[in-house]
Amino acid sequence: MERILIIEDDADIAEIEKDYLSLSGYSVDIANDGNGGLYAALHGKYDLILLDLMLPGLDGLEICRRTRDKTKIPILMVTAKITDLDKIRGLGLGADDYIEKPFSPSVLVARVKAHIAQFRRLSESVARPASAVLTVGDVTVNTAEHRVYKNGAEVELKNKEYELLVFFMTNKGLLFSRDDLYVKIWGMEALGDSSTVSVHINRLREKLEDDPSSPTHITTVRGAGYRFV
Repeated sequence: MERILIIEDDADIAEIEKDYLSLSGYSVDIANDGNGGLYAALHGKYDLILLDLMLPGLDGLEICRRTRDKTKIPILMVTAKITDLDKIRGLGLGADDYIEKPFSPSVLVARVKAHIAQFRRLSESVARPASAVLTVGDVTVNTAEHRVYKNGAEVELKNKEYELLVFFMTNKGLLFSRDDLYVKIWGMEALGDSSTVSVHINRLREKLEDDPSSPTHITTVRGAGYRFV
């Protein structure tokens, strides 16, 4: 049985989330504060973490940062108050996606299922790579070792940054819209916010482009999407 960790200080919301996820067949634990949530995230064996940003003790962003250093499992930020800056910071620290309160419990369950399924598929593809090394220009990905290099120097990427890059490099030259990429990488259609894609692409550009403001690898086709060249 897949295990979910809910880190949420509002007991009523946490119990609602737990009830719906339990009815869908998941084993669910709840942590009601930041310190307890971090301990559970680092010491429990979970398949996904639902992480509120506004918590007593450690906040969600710090929990995300420390957890992502130790595990690659999906982290879904859940919050009633999320600015563009919070979104960029959370996704940049390694969160896979976010969902804003109030939300439909059925949408929450669907998002959780999609993230776990997508993570499992991608983990299996990494374990059995079709091509061990991908190279486009000065960027190289060793899919067998899950490592990325630019001009021979290793670059550290978060989960979804890595998955986006591998997808782009195996489909170099092809044009994809934000919605296309959200479906391909996040495994969901019409359930989330495709602006998540833009944040991850900007992060990739910061790490791989000589001049992120004038990218030569991940280019934008205005009004249409992105391609890797």
